[in-house]
Amino acid sequence: MILGLTGGIATGKSTVTAMLRERGIPVIDADAIAREVVEPGKPAYEAIVRHFGRDILLPDGQLNRKKLGEIVFSDEAERQALNAIVHPEVRRMMREQAELAERSGAPIVFMDIPLLFESRLQHMVEKTVVVYVPAATQLERLQERDELDEEQAMKRIRAQLPIEQKKAWADFLIDNQGTREETAKQVDQLLAKIKAELAT
Repeated sequence: MILGLTGGIATGKSTVTAMLRERGIPVIDADAIAREVVEPGKPAYEAIVRHFGRDILLPDGQLNRKKLGEIVFSDEAERQALNAIVHPEVRRMMREQAELAERSGAPIVFMDIPLLFESRLQHMVEKTVVVYVPAATQLERLQERDELDEEQAMKRIRAQLPIEQKKAWADFLIDNQGTREETAKQVDQLLAKIKAELAT
């Protein structure tokens, strides 16, 4: 079974990802793949340079992410153009990695996709798992983690779907408000539930 793991910024998704990996469950990381597909020599890198020009490169030929970020976050059409180049490549590589994991005998594979619902990628997975904390906790943790003031933190939270909306759409929920042990217990319960489903 392929499951989509998502949450909101600062809800603790990386904690859950680490717990799954500790238990030997393959987790395919969309963000890591997104960084990989834009490395020099890769098709997405070539397409980005063709579209945005060589001004967005650092002297060593790597993408200047800061410069590219400034362009795409201030121009919606350019942001869409970048996504149209990068996203199909990311999805293709994620599917490849999932097939590899399944071929090597993994019964359960997680795809860690931060913007699973925002990017409407539910079709890539069989079930969705949301790592949840209430919005107030999310704000508090984000301010603390990234040393942001409330306004800056709210801006980042608002760039995603509200966590309550994601909670409503989830097939499974991991409530990450408690201790690490409580979260770990929920991860084990989730895996047991999925294994039971697969056995029927």
